[in-house]
Formats: sequence, structure tokens, C-alpha cells
Amino acid sequence: MKALVYGGPGIKSWTEVPNPKLENSTDVIVQVDTTTICGTDLHILKGDVPAVTVGRILGHEGVGTITEIGSAVTSLAVGDRVIISCIKSCGHCVNCSTGLYSHCLGDEGASGIGWVFGHLIDGTQAEFVRVPYAENSLHKIPEGVTDDQAVMLSDILPTGFEMGVQYGRVKPGDVVAVIGAGPVGLAAIATAGLYGAATIIAIDLDENRLEAARGFGATDVVVSGSADWKQQVLDLTDGAGVDVAIEAVGVPQTFSMATEIVRPGGNVANVGVHGKSVELHLEDLWIQNINISMGLVNANTTPMLLKLVAKNKLAAEKLATHHFSFDQFLEAYDTFSRAAETKALKVVISRA
Repeated sequence: MKALVYGGPGIKSWTEVPNPKLENSTDVIVQVDTTTICGTDLHILKGDVPAVTVGRILGHEGVGTITEIGSAVTSLAVGDRVIISCIKSCGHCVNCSTGLYSHCLGDEGASGIGWVFGHLIDGTQAEFVRVPYAENSLHKIPEGVTDDQAVMLSDILPTGFEMGVQYGRVKPGDVVAVIGAGPVGLAAIATAGLYGAATIIAIDLDENRLEAARGFGATDVVVSGSADWKQQVLDLTDGAGVDVAIEAVGVPQTFSMATEIVRPGGNVANVGVHGKSVELHLEDLWIQNINISMGLVNANTTPMLLKLVAKNKLAAEKLATHHFSFDQFLEAYDTFSRAAETKALKVVISRA
């Protein structure tokens, strides 16, 4: 088969590799029909994730068809169309039993690390992939749900919802600011209304992405490059600040922005993946009674979000802006890496 293989910092190739095989009785093999590229993949290609070794097949998002099942698998069958969750779940360890799948203690990849695809084991940017703990890590796709919709449920929609909306403790009537209107930020914007946010403010440097944010449910937009960006945000509240500030970029400046606009007693939810240390001004923040949250998605809300997508309550397909075939993988990476120029949100790569 062919797969997108990491060759070291700055090196990738769409090349021939051996087909995956069942290794454990709880595994299945999935023919990947559709996959996509995440910002984390770009971090890996820069060499920012040293745990990813040369030769690793990248990717942790995908939709496909089961072609082979392990002897212990009873609730899935060959031919089932499934969503591949970005997070493994053994289903029985102490962390999985409480829904903390991101820290699954199963020994696949590494104990205590839920994100294994394209990280510690071969991933989904391939024609076939081995899925461990399949009965807990795959979701059957209902009739009528397209690949464009389903692939957004592998990672991006659960991440924006769980780490942004749920961890941010959004409640009815809240004013929510989302800093960063990229794919994850848009996922947070799209799901903030599920918990009753009254005002959703999108903040970004890119006016094209701010316009897209309106289509996902933003009631107001603010260009973060404006000298008075902070005052614009405060003017949209009662002057005290937002109830929830969701950071969806992953750089020190945007995290600081979130702490500057949250009201006393509010919540800062960090969703962005940070590669550099961030200065936390506790000398100013300690007296504000704010809560700061962060973490890796558990993907335990995927079944609920899938129901909403299936009933057309959540327009996941709008995140798919560019489409490619498998033989255009390198072109897809180029397009996604130049998102500011190409206006790409999520690039979708499918079998021809």
C-alpha cells in the first residue's frame, strides 16, 4: 500500500510501505476512504514532536471501511463504515472508566498516552491502518452521514467542544470569545451554542477566517491586529470582560490575550498546542478568581456529536474547503501549510 511517511524534519513522502497486519485480538484493519491533515502534523514535520520517529506513517483522523477483524471483536464486522477516533481507548483501565481516554493506560503505543496514531504507532494517512482497541476506538457511521462530515468527528469537533466549550464551562447566556478562527477555533464556535452561549466573539488576524466564523455561529468578530482589539471585545460585554475566553492558536501572545479579556470569576480554556513556554502573570491573575483549563481531547463526546451531525444540527461539512485524491497528498500538504494564502480550513483527501 501507499502511505504518507515521515522522513525526519522537513521530509515526507507518499510511498510504498507494507500493509498493516492484525497484532492483537482486539485490532481491526480499516481501509482508509477519507483522511485529513491536522496542524499537529505540521508540527511533527518541523521536528517539534521528537517522539515521532523516522519512518512513521502520519495522520490521526480518518473514515474508512473495515476489511479485517481480530478474534475478540464482536460488535464490528467486515464492511462496516467507521470513524477512526484520534484517541485510543482500551475501555477498561481506571482512566478510560472515567472517560479520560486521553490518558488510556493500555499499553498500545505507550501506557498513559491516548494519542497514538501518527505519533507512537502508524497513522491514518495511508490506504490501510491497524486500529487497536477497535470496539472502543471506532464509531459506526449512520446512513446519510458523508465522509466530509464524519472525518471532522475524528478529532477537530470533539477537540473544540470538549477542550473549549466543556472545559471552559460555557453556560446559558454567556459571552464567549474564541481567539483563533482556524479549524479548531471554528469547531469551538460551532459548538458553543450547544451550551447556550448568547454572544460568541471570534478574534483573529485573518479577515477571511473571521468571515468564515460568522458562518459557524460567531455573533461578532474582532481583528486582533487592530490597536484597539481589546477595547472592541470589552465593548461587546458589560465592560468587565467575557465569561469564557477560548485560546485556539497555541502561542504565548494569544494565551496572554485570553487572560486579558476574561472577567473576574470567568474561565480561560486553552485548546491550542503550545511549543514554547508561556508567562503566567499570577501577580495580576490571582485576585481575579478565574479558572484556567487545558488538555488533550478525550473524544468521549464523539457519539453525541455524531448524532447532531446525522440530524443536520451541526454542519461539520462546512469545515471541508479543499478536496484532493490520495495521489495528490503532497499537494494537499502544501495547500494546508499555506492556509492564509489558500483560505484552507480542512483539506480532505480521499480515494479516487
